[in-house]
Amino acid sequence: MAGFRRLEEIKGWQHARQLVRDVYQVCATTGLAKELALSDQLRRAAVSAMSNVAEGFARKTDRDFAHFLDMARGSCSEVQSLLYVSLDLGYISQQQFDVLYEHADATVGLLSRLSTYLRAGGSKAKHQRDDQDSSL
Repeated sequence: MAGFRRLEEIKGWQHARQLVRDVYQVCATTGLAKELALSDQLRRAAVSAMSNVAEGFARKTDRDFAHFLDMARGSCSEVQSLLYVSLDLGYISQQQFDVLYEHADATVGLLSRLSTYLRAGGSKAKHQRDDQDSSL
């Protein structure tokens, strides 16, 4: 089974990328558009998740990669926390909150599984499955 040759093959990165698009769309089309500080922090946290996966992938060791995946997970959790603020202040609807929260949660799950795999001795270069039979 082929390893990751490109960043774009990592499902966790793909999910983080979609999360960024969704967060930017909500920030532009809801009450968040006028709340600059909160929307900026929310966008930055989403971008940070995606960027940390990329930075980790570029590192030389799987241990370093796993560390950056952990930071990406933290950024996803920050997105979730900021979504609560956005909901509580009435800037987004419950439905928008639910969709974004679940998307961030799914991203955390993918990144957690990959991090656990790497720490257990797996290798980004030796084992990742193709998209049809991998949740990594």
